[in-house]
Amino acid sequence: MTETKTAPTCGSVKPLSPEAERVLRHHGTERPGSSQLNKEKRAGTYFCAGCGTEVFSSETKYDSGSGWPSFYAPVDDNVAAQIDTSHGMRRIEVHCATCRGHLGHVFEDGPEPTGLRYCINGVALDFKPKD
Repeated sequence: MTETKTAPTCGSVKPLSPEAERVLRHHGTERPGSSQLNKEKRAGTYFCAGCGTEVFSSETKYDSGSGWPSFYAPVDDNVAAQIDTSHGMRRIEVHCATCRGHLGHVFEDGPEPTGLRYCINGVALDFKPKD
């Protein structure tokens, strides 16, 4: 994970749906099990829905049973993190390093090789299947 880069604001690639805006810009969370990306099994790339930055690969996606798309590693340094103390909890929030759009949270209960679970809001992602 890395520091946030100087770049376009979230939503500058295309207009965001009201739900995507709530999640990406206002640190919201979609309902568990509501994203079609939970069932996505094709090879491909996941991009930030706000700015189009490549954030995850299907190669690191797995079924965590959490109700949200889960990955054990982001792409390069395209995902940044910060402490989140909202809702009376201490968690690590992850966001797009380019536009700072809220993606989800990372937990230390994932599979090898990282032991991390990036629990990501599907509405914060755009999936592009590999050709």
